Amino acid sequence: MQVSQVPLWNWHERFSEEYTLKNFTSVQTNQMHKQLWDGIQGHAIMNFLRINGISMSCIAEGIKYNMGFQPPRKDCISSNNQDRSLRKITVDSVATIKQSDSLHLSENMPTKLQSTDRRQSSIMFAMKDQQNSEENNSIRLHKRRRRFIIKKSPILISINSSILNLPTLKSEDRNNNKWKNLYQIQRERKRIMRETCSKYKSNNRRIITPYHVSRIFVEDKYRVLYCEVPKAGCSNWKRVLMVLNGLASSTKDIQHNTVHYGNYLKRLDGFDHKGIYHRLNTYTKMLFIREPFEKLVSAFRDKFEHPNNYYHPVFGKAIISRYRVNATKEALRTGAGVTFKEFIQYLLDVHRPVGMDIHWDHVNRLCSPCLIDYDFVGKFESMEEDANFFLHLIGAPQNLTFPKFKDRHSNEERTTTKITKQYFAQLSPSQRQQSYDFYYMDYLMFNYSKPFEDLY
Repeated sequence: MQVSQVPLWNWHERFSEEYTLKNFTSVQTNQMHKQLWDGIQGHAIMNFLRINGISMSCIAEGIKYNMGFQPPRKDCISSNNQDRSLRKITVDSVATIKQSDSLHLSENMPTKLQSTDRRQSSIMFAMKDQQNSEENNSIRLHKRRRRFIIKKSPILISINSSILNLPTLKSEDRNNNKWKNLYQIQRERKRIMRETCSKYKSNNRRIITPYHVSRIFVEDKYRVLYCEVPKAGCSNWKRVLMVLNGLASSTKDIQHNTVHYGNYLKRLDGFDHKGIYHRLNTYTKMLFIREPFEKLVSAFRDKFEHPNNYYHPVFGKAIISRYRVNATKEALRTGAGVTFKEFIQYLLDVHRPVGMDIHWDHVNRLCSPCLIDYDFVGKFESMEEDANFFLHLIGAPQNLTFPKFKDRHSNEERTTTKITKQYFAQLSPSQRQQSYDFYYMDYLMFNYSKPFEDLY
C-alpha cells in the first residue's frame, strides 16, 4: 500500500480498514513511518488522528523511539476537548515544520529520507514546545486549581455541630418577659425545623461542601454567619453586617449598589476547610425567611415590573418566547412585559427554557438548613422584633438597630398578603396547587400556614 497515492479525502478510511488503532500506535516498520509522514499533508494527518481518536503525542513517541507493540496510553483516548486541542497542535506543528526544514538536513542522507527526518524532528519539536507550554500553564493555574479543589471537596461534620446552638440570655434579661418570649419562639422554630429535617431528610452522613455555604456571609468581629435569602430583608442585613464590621458608621450611609456589588463582605466558601469548619462550629449562624408566595410575588414585581437590564433579556425573552402565543417582535426583542401567569408557567416547567434564580429558589436549597444547624431563625413578618433581638443576643452596639427603609422602588407599597393574593388570583386552582407543592418544604419547615383554603 502506497500511502502517498491515496487521495486526501479518503485516505484515513482506507488506512483504518487495514490498520487497527492498536496496530497504528505501534507501527510495524520504519518504512511505513516514512511513507506516512512523507505522503500526507498536515491537515490530512489531523483528520486521521481526530477520527481514530489518537493523540499527537502518541504518534510522536512511536516515531521517536521506533517502538514495537505497546498497549495504547490512557491519554490516547479521544474526547471533544482533545479534538479541539488537536486542531491547534496540528496547525502549530505544520507551521513549525515549515520554519525548521533546514535545521536537521544531513548531506549524506537520501533526499526522501532527509525530508522524512525533517518532518519527524519538527513534529517532536512542536510536541516539546506544547509540553513546556502546558507546564507553564500548570504553574499559572495552580492557585485556581487549588481553589477549585477546595470548592468541590466535602467537609464532614457531626450531626449537632453547633457549639453555641442559641446564644443564651444575659442574667439581667431572664426576667424580661419580652426577651423570654422571643427566646422561646426561637426554640420552637428550631424544633420544628429539626423535626421536619429528621422526617423528610436523611442526615446519617452530614457532608457539607463549600457549595452549601456559598450564600453565607461572614462577620468575624461579632462572630456571625448570615445566610442570604433574597426578598427577605437581605439588603438591610448586609448593611448591618457592614456596620458591625466597621465598614460604615450607619446603615443609612450605604447605598444599594455598594451593598450588593461592593464585595465588602466575605463569603464562607472563600475560606479553606479549616476556616469553614471553625466558623460553622463556633459562630452564631442565622437566617431570615419569608412566606414563600409573598417572597415569590415580591421577586416578580421587582425583576419584571420595573426596567431591568439583566432579568428582562435573560429571563424575560426566554419566558415570552416559550409561553406567549403570538408574541410581538418587540416583546421577543426586549423581554419586557412578562405576566405573572407566564412567570409561574416557567417556574413549574421541569424543562425550563432558562435556569433557576436565587430570588425564587427554595430556602431549603439556598441555605441547606438540614445540613447546617442554624442558631437563629428570623421571619420577615416579624423582622424588626426578631432582628433587634438577634442584635441584642450577640452584643451589638445599642445604637445599632435594624433599618426600616426600603431602598428600591421606595415609592411603591411593599408586597403584602393582600397583594400576594391578588397576583395568585390570576392563576387556575391547579397552578396554585402546583406552586404550593413547589414550595411545600419551605412551608413545612418554617411553619407557614396554607395561603389558600383550597390547597391540600
